[in-house]
Amino acid sequence: MVAVVDADKCTGCETCVDVCPSEAIHMEDGIAVVDADACVDCESCVDECPAEAIHME
Repeated sequence: MVAVVDADKCTGCETCVDVCPSEAIHMEDGIAVVDADACVDCESCVDECPAEAIHME
């Protein structure tokens, strides 16, 4: 499983960047982007995203 960001819902708050323990998330043009190879499937970003813009696939 890997975290996936819904760009239409992402508000660019960077909460996911701050909570990601593996530093797998960065911002591009104000939208969160997940590095699938670095994602450790911890779901921290899913739990903390205030916009509910991240889910696991």
